[in-house]
Amino acid sequence: MLPLFRMTDFNRDTPYNSLPLLPPKQTLETTKVLRKTIDASRALAQLNGMLTNLPNPTLFLDTIHLQEAKASSEIENIITTNDDLYKSLVADKKFDNPATKEVLSYKEALWNGLKDIEKRPFISTNLCIEIVQSIKKNTASIRTTPGTALKNAKGETIYTPPTGETIIREKLANLETFINENDTIDPLIKMALMHYQFEAIHPFNDGNGRTGRILLLLYLKLEKLLDTPAIYLSEYIIKNKADYYNKLREVTENNNWESWILYILEMVEFTANKGLKRLKDVTELMEQMTTEIKEKLPKVYTKELVEILFRLPYTKRQFLIAEKLGTPKTVGNYLIGLEAAGFLTSEKVGKEKLYLNHRLMAVLEQV
Repeated sequence: MLPLFRMTDFNRDTPYNSLPLLPPKQTLETTKVLRKTIDASRALAQLNGMLTNLPNPTLFLDTIHLQEAKASSEIENIITTNDDLYKSLVADKKFDNPATKEVLSYKEALWNGLKDIEKRPFISTNLCIEIVQSIKKNTASIRTTPGTALKNAKGETIYTPPTGETIIREKLANLETFINENDTIDPLIKMALMHYQFEAIHPFNDGNGRTGRILLLLYLKLEKLLDTPAIYLSEYIIKNKADYYNKLREVTENNNWESWILYILEMVEFTANKGLKRLKDVTELMEQMTTEIKEKLPKVYTKELVEILFRLPYTKRQFLIAEKLGTPKTVGNYLIGLEAAGFLTSEKVGKEKLYLNHRLMAVLEQV
């Protein structure tokens, strides 16, 4: 049996062109890892089961993916509020907050990636480039100029990724083969290896972390671990950010794969369980509000109306019109009635009125 970890020939000040290809030549499925894999797989299966049993599994996707976009961007110190985020998605008025724009670009990149995976179940270098271009809203491609180095808060170099377009593309080609080929490695262990390798290659000048975290969600769908990737993994990384970077470095400097794999498995288990609880809370609230609206406003209630109120925390008259729930005047009266009965609160944004499902927002903001 090969040792669990050994020193590498890594030098933080030198481009890591000798970054080993995947798969690693050492024991990965240790007793600890196998136990944790079972726990993480079970948590994912429970979440997937609840999602597939929902009458409309895609109903909460906008909200969940926005939360993932917000959390993933926050890891890169791009910070916005839930309120600004949801308003900017719903309102006609354009928001000038650069952080909010970046988060919305991330959500769009995630959606585009999921659509690509549905059409062609394959994670490729080209897909990674499309994702980073969607995040950055530019024509970013593989790094071609030398000089990229990752530094800590003191300005000290902690990692210098591979340099030279040919070498970077070779590393990505190996990663592409590893992700997509059939082998005996458990998919969740494979996901941990994939994420480390992508971040270590660091193929772009900017957007590597966010692209790598989108790939995690695409991989869960690709491997059919989640039919609907309604999970936000980045929430765990924010809470355990120092650990995330320390364990990445442990692989690079000491070949310590075990602690990194355990971190990723814990992240999957934690976020799947948290997602399951949040989903239960939202569906319970939806059932409760359905009953209350039926009782207080029987002429206003329809199943479609309640679904609109839960698609995103904010809604507006145009959303109800688009669903053919009535004339502009009729749906306007519906929203006024819902506000008067305490279900919604309104706010003028630009020239239009937005209506907030404040009880839904409260559930989404629970830590």
